[in-house]
Amino acid sequence: MLRNITIKELQNLEELAKKSPRKRMNFNFHDTAGDPLQRMLHAMQPGTYVQPHKHENPDKREAFIVLTGRLAVLEYNDNGNVINYIILDREEGNFGTEVAPRTWHSIIALTENSVVYEIKDGPYSPIDDKNFAKWAPREGDAECLPYLQDLIKKLKLE
Repeated sequence: MLRNITIKELQNLEELAKKSPRKRMNFNFHDTAGDPLQRMLHAMQPGTYVQPHKHENPDKREAFIVLTGRLAVLEYNDNGNVINYIILDREEGNFGTEVAPRTWHSIIALTENSVVYEIKDGPYSPIDDKNFAKWAPREGDAECLPYLQDLIKKLKLE
């Protein structure tokens, strides 16, 4: 069975992300949370906040491939300092990145209608899928937007 990624599908997902309070929306290609290979589209709008996290115990790899827009994938040290990042932008020739297990990371949408294809080791379990950084605001906290804006300013991502 073919599972296609078309401009129409991307546009539908982008519209759903615009209407979402979280400013992002995903579409899963895997049929169950137990699938050993999780595959999904993530549409993100500027201002969405993905709390820095890592995948360990169980260790999982995660890869992002940009389809539309412009995003930053950030790597942090254990103290919450950004130690590396890449701007995913097809026009710049930066198509994707893979995040190693046990690596603090997050992703920031820099333009409207940014979509990545994400691949991650499964299975998915909400109990232990992500270890969220205690040095960063939790999603939904009032500090999220200022934290995000500070990262964008410090790294000159505008």
